Amino acid sequence: MPPSAVWESGEVPEASADADALLAGLNPQQHEAVTHTGSPLLVVAGAGSGKTKVLTHRIAYALATGRARADQVIAITFTNKAAAEMRERVRSLVGPQANRMWVSTFHSACVRILRREYRDVPIRSTFSVYDMQDAQRLMALTCKRLNLDPKQFNPKLFSRRVSDFKNELITPADAAAQARTDFEKKIAEAYRLYNDALQQAHAMDFDDLIMRTVQLLQNNPQVARTYRRRFRHVLVDEYQDTNHAQYMLVRALVGADDDDAGVPPAELTVVGDSDQSIYAFRGATIRNIEEFEKDYPDAHTVVLEQNYRSTQNILSAANAVISANAGRRAKRLWTDSGDGAKVIGYAADSEHDEARFIASEIDSLATENVKPGDVAIFYRTNAQSRALEEIFIRTGLPYRVVGGTRFYERKEIKDALAYLRAIANPDDSVSIRRIFNTPRRGLGDKAEATVAAYAHDHDISFGAAIAAAVDGDIPGLAPRTMNALRDFHATLNEVREFATDASPAEILDAVLDRSGYVATLRASDDPQDESRVENLAELHAVAAEFRETQPDGDLGDFLERVALVADSDSIPDDDAGQITLMTVHTAKGLEFPVVFASGMEDGTFPHARSIDDASQLAEERRLAYVALTRARERLYLTRAAVRSAWGMPQQLPPSRFLAAIPEEVVDWRREVAGAEAFRSTSETSSRLSFGSGYRPKTSDTRRVQRAGAVRATEKDEETIPSLEAGVRVLHDSYGLGTVLEVTGQGWRAVASVDFGDGAVKKLMLRYAPLTKLDV
Repeated sequence: MPPSAVWESGEVPEASADADALLAGLNPQQHEAVTHTGSPLLVVAGAGSGKTKVLTHRIAYALATGRARADQVIAITFTNKAAAEMRERVRSLVGPQANRMWVSTFHSACVRILRREYRDVPIRSTFSVYDMQDAQRLMALTCKRLNLDPKQFNPKLFSRRVSDFKNELITPADAAAQARTDFEKKIAEAYRLYNDALQQAHAMDFDDLIMRTVQLLQNNPQVARTYRRRFRHVLVDEYQDTNHAQYMLVRALVGADDDDAGVPPAELTVVGDSDQSIYAFRGATIRNIEEFEKDYPDAHTVVLEQNYRSTQNILSAANAVISANAGRRAKRLWTDSGDGAKVIGYAADSEHDEARFIASEIDSLATENVKPGDVAIFYRTNAQSRALEEIFIRTGLPYRVVGGTRFYERKEIKDALAYLRAIANPDDSVSIRRIFNTPRRGLGDKAEATVAAYAHDHDISFGAAIAAAVDGDIPGLAPRTMNALRDFHATLNEVREFATDASPAEILDAVLDRSGYVATLRASDDPQDESRVENLAELHAVAAEFRETQPDGDLGDFLERVALVADSDSIPDDDAGQITLMTVHTAKGLEFPVVFASGMEDGTFPHARSIDDASQLAEERRLAYVALTRARERLYLTRAAVRSAWGMPQQLPPSRFLAAIPEEVVDWRREVAGAEAFRSTSETSSRLSFGSGYRPKTSDTRRVQRAGAVRATEKDEETIPSLEAGVRVLHDSYGLGTVLEVTGQGWRAVASVDFGDGAVKKLMLRYAPLTKLDV
């Protein structure tokens, strides 16, 4: 008898526990959601409203009232962590019978079905599951088989397009029929060959697991009917994050499109919140939850608004931000736990000032028994972690980067620093071998092994062996390899010659440009590569700032500084835990007593790519809502008036999300940065003191908020300001200052400026966003 046949009995479930006890402590809306029967149920669960409690109690209540057996329940969520938590909470309510339920992720549930029904797929029951790297490697081989130039037809792009096809349940034949351009036809052909190779290997990629399960259930009525008879209760968590394939899988399991009167549709429960739909870039379709009642006309909806996580001030801020999104279901989170502390706001002069404020606040909170492990700092992009990490290392505050890698340990940063070390030290074999074929330049493993063997045999460095190869001393290298070696060797030598009279930032620019490293990333359609370019821009900012503070420092000095900052051994162990740094996307599903939402500027958060697109801006607003609702007790909103990229300060206006928050819930420690305050009041006063306590009148604040982003550029020699000791100046980041000394002339002029509180900066005048004041 096939495995699926054992579920076709018509046993009548029996009551197993005290149902009333399961309802104790539920609020009226939770009670309604737990006890609802019959029609499909949509639970719109606001952040912190107890959705997991509703799901687990709904399962337990169905068992306790005899409406279900444990083996008739399938509960699906997105992450293994969420599935494990739900499984344990159900087990605590119903005991060992929880082991007979399916509580798992989408992918795990599909693997179980496919392994049981492998004959109808068809595939071996022991099929392999390829992860993303395996899949990309297979796609690269497929593209090679099609003789596609990887520079013109990026295999990673092809993998991503195939993933999109599968998430939309588009087959290779469908893709070929839809293809119009030559590029689309090549992707469709690669898709066909790639799928053939998977089948030949008896393997599936992650997207196959769902797509082929849907196909199995749609194309095999008897198999579909068997699973519908078994799973009479289908529950889906985080429904707002489902893509089209997952949506169709749920419909197939429920039997929503099956007219077979012998198997009525299963009881469907979906839980989610369209206000927390933040994964459109992964294919999530917000319409799945927004149009649930259209898909299931007899659906019943329960809205959970009572929040058990945050204070009312935090919730009021979050409600105000998300309320600007059009077309959303009306929902306002509230709590009976009191207003709590006000949201703290801080307008910093720069990302470094922002990091210093955050570190200072964390240090102060320690006196109130707030431990580092209670604190999380969120940012929109990974590149923003650099200034935070540096201040934490210098101050000895313990931290961890979650969902990402420490700034100086990220691949693109290590690659760039390896290039710089190779420039500074031609015998640095480790660094040169790291960049030998990065970006790809036709120097493969065989070429590297040949050069390395020569270096070993002649007891010389890898760099010296490359020079020997260029001179023709290493036999057996193909002409193509020799050409690539000559170009690589010439690149390093040209930049070394340029480096004799250039700043670290200029050297970094030169080597990333000459090597083609940045050009390769920018030519890629991989969103991760766009993020890597942003991280390299942040490294450029580090190099430019180094030269400002140490005008005489050379490349070797810069590399030493970076090595010391990047030393992870300097981070102390702390029994009280570590401060958590993460992107807002990574923070979804988590909560912390104290949250700092940093980078709240237009152009940073919301991201510059999203500001002019209504749908993307709505997603950014949902992302901000997620950030704010992670905080339980204290919430900080910080921004920088000036944030650097590629060594050029950008003046960024406050995030439009800040303007939406009611004034009565925010305590601004500093509402306007020093430079902004000067710009907004310079018509009436040029002798004001711009200490951290300065607060302009409301009209001035609005003027600042309307300011656009401005980029500073290198000045022509004739436009470099002529300064002398005693002159008053205004810096866009540091504010008002007094010139102490000027050394050098023209293009090489460097000014030492006292900005107060002991902050003396050495600034190269051709770069510094500095204005001379006539006072």
